[in-house]
Amino acid sequence: MARLALLGALALGAMPTVVAHTGRATSTISNPLLPSGPDPWIVRQGDTYFYMNTVGNRLTIRKTKDLSRLAEAAEITVWTPPATGPNAQSIWAPELHRIGNAWYIYYTAAEVGHDDDEHRGIFVLENLNTDPTRGAWTDRGQLNTEHRGIDGTTFAYAGKRYFVYSPYVGPASDLAIVAMANPWTLVGKETIIARPDLEWERRGGRQILEGPEFLAGPKSDLFLSYSASACWSDDYAIGLLSAGAGSNPLDPAAWSKAPRPVIAKAPEASVYAPGHNGFFAAPDGATWIVYHANPRPGMGCTAARAPRIQRVEWSLSGTPMFAPPTDAKVHIAR
Repeated sequence: MARLALLGALALGAMPTVVAHTGRATSTISNPLLPSGPDPWIVRQGDTYFYMNTVGNRLTIRKTKDLSRLAEAAEITVWTPPATGPNAQSIWAPELHRIGNAWYIYYTAAEVGHDDDEHRGIFVLENLNTDPTRGAWTDRGQLNTEHRGIDGTTFAYAGKRYFVYSPYVGPASDLAIVAMANPWTLVGKETIIARPDLEWERRGGRQILEGPEFLAGPKSDLFLSYSASACWSDDYAIGLLSAGAGSNPLDPAAWSKAPRPVIAKAPEASVYAPGHNGFFAAPDGATWIVYHANPRPGMGCTAARAPRIQRVEWSLSGTPMFAPPTDAKVHIAR
């Protein structure tokens, strides 16, 4: 219960003592990073950042050594969908992961001729090149999830790999987890670990949890962020699940949910419907979050959603702390 109390306090704006961080050369970044970029994703490999977002009809990657110059980086198309088949259209929510000696892209797609929830799934591509903007991408197919769903992600914990996604279960979108035999094969029983059972997770006429993302805590705790409510609602927001060190991620009882969103709309900063986030590390080891948001109310789920970043601080107890969205410049280590 102490963890839930702290997470609830953070969502209400309380700021416990933070761990100090060392200074080094920085880049100054103005949010948003780009004028458009729904479902943003950033991963750093060495001194290079790779960035993806939903384009809709293909998968693209930008690469840069300086996030303040992301807009200057070429948008490189690395994959286009087939004309027919289960992954022919509505290419959404790409994530780029380095696993072992290969790169993998997880993405959502719909079957040709059936652009609806009943015909969506999550697919994976593999690239053995050290640079994901080069080399050939091998189609590893659709992940064999128990339900139709969207927004797949993967993480490793205690020597095992897991897959989390947002399945359509009746009228709701939940969060489910399952073990992986390899980066494209699910194994064992799939388990629902969270449902949209809070009032703020049901705004906009849909009961939705989606966009799960893993964050490892400094004390080996596990955290999963997620986006809740309909993306066309200004109240779309980011929530947080947590599990203690040594927990079994497949056990739904291991996960606790913060009672309020950890990042929500901030009209004073012209930030509406913040969500669909990812996490990445800066060169100094600091944790950062990237998410999209609209600059004005009532803009819905369009390409106007633009990527923003902000630093994630950590409490002395190892809990992530998320500042309210701001229109101020941010400074990231180089």
